[in-house]
Amino acid sequence: MSILSSFNIGVTGLNAAGQSMGVIGDNIANAGTHGFKSSRAEFQDMLANSLKGIDGGDQMGSGTKLAHITSQFTQGTVARTQNITDLAINGNGFFVVDAPFGKGYTRDGAFHFDKEGYMINGDGYKVQGFQPDEKGNITNKQGAIKLGNTNIAATPTSEIKMSMNLDSRDGVKVFDPKNPDKTSNFNTSVTVYDSVGTARLVTLYFNKQADGATWEYHAMVDGADAQNGVPGQMQEMANGKLRFNQKGLLEEEIPGMNSFNFNKGAQANQQIALNFGSSLKEGGTGLDAATQFGSKSSVARHSQDGASAATLASMSFNDDGVLTAVYDNGVQRELGQVAVAKFENNEGLFKTGKNLFKETRKSGQAALGKPGADGRGEVLAKSIEQSNVDIAQEFIALMGAQRNFQANTRTITTSDQMLQEVLNIKR
Repeated sequence: MSILSSFNIGVTGLNAAGQSMGVIGDNIANAGTHGFKSSRAEFQDMLANSLKGIDGGDQMGSGTKLAHITSQFTQGTVARTQNITDLAINGNGFFVVDAPFGKGYTRDGAFHFDKEGYMINGDGYKVQGFQPDEKGNITNKQGAIKLGNTNIAATPTSEIKMSMNLDSRDGVKVFDPKNPDKTSNFNTSVTVYDSVGTARLVTLYFNKQADGATWEYHAMVDGADAQNGVPGQMQEMANGKLRFNQKGLLEEEIPGMNSFNFNKGAQANQQIALNFGSSLKEGGTGLDAATQFGSKSSVARHSQDGASAATLASMSFNDDGVLTAVYDNGVQRELGQVAVAKFENNEGLFKTGKNLFKETRKSGQAALGKPGADGRGEVLAKSIEQSNVDIAQEFIALMGAQRNFQANTRTITTSDQMLQEVLNIKR
């Protein structure tokens, strides 16, 4: 009897409305969960039979059922924070963590470092990324992001670069190593580092030669810093010549002796190249090298590639997801880059709780890559992605589910009344 079947139809409606309430309630409960993606209940009708068989038409339904619960992977609001390890993805993709069940994928970027220096999420799962090589350059090698040793060894100076001008109007002077200040045309100093990271002051003295186109230089240190040196007396460690053309451009560099022998435990015969720019002989234009123009001798800038031993002073992520450590000697090193995984079908991922997903056959395999590459979203530093739950929309859906539930109770109540009338026929 159709009256009896209407009871079951009403019950399916009650079940569907109740399940819808569960999905909506879960969304509302997670409105404050970082990186949470809301879900949507999707229902399908059920058929009992067709009055015309396979010809179609005149089909009688038997209610509804919950067919799918689909996650909505719309972008959540990105909120700025003051925590340097808070990260958010703006766009497609997921952070990767090493979970107990294998690789876990999350939009929750509330990370921090543990006592061993590993970057972890709130449950202690290690965040995966790309590792640097020995020189601090990010490679494609994957692994857990780790701070590593907070101390770095000293880097001995191997090169000094100088951009300068030597005054073509100067007269010739004969250099006396015992009295370099008064017997040189020009001098400048630069701090270098020996093999154990001790800072040493090197003074370069420049003398114009008789031909007017050649300058001689002498790199000297105080005897207090030199092996077997006498404090207060300068000791020569390197020398060479610079030859200019008639336009004042550097024609060529002619290196001479080069052997820096510092004391107090430093390695002997340290080689420190003196680079005055690309000369014409080296294929340069001469304008990006030392010059000999008719203006006062001066140094525009100089640099050297050494550094003392240092301790980690601070660290930060940039918007490429690269973790950079800054040490108290000014050296910066890249320690890793956060990996971002993307899937062909995000809706096919399986929720495991704890703000994590895992891949399934429906989602396809994770394709790991660097932020912003090949359709992956950018990583924003000092940011957290909020839940994408729209409270107003959920409340509207909540009212709709309540009305559906009430309407289905009316179906059952009315069917009960009709059945009661049938039972009363026999009276």
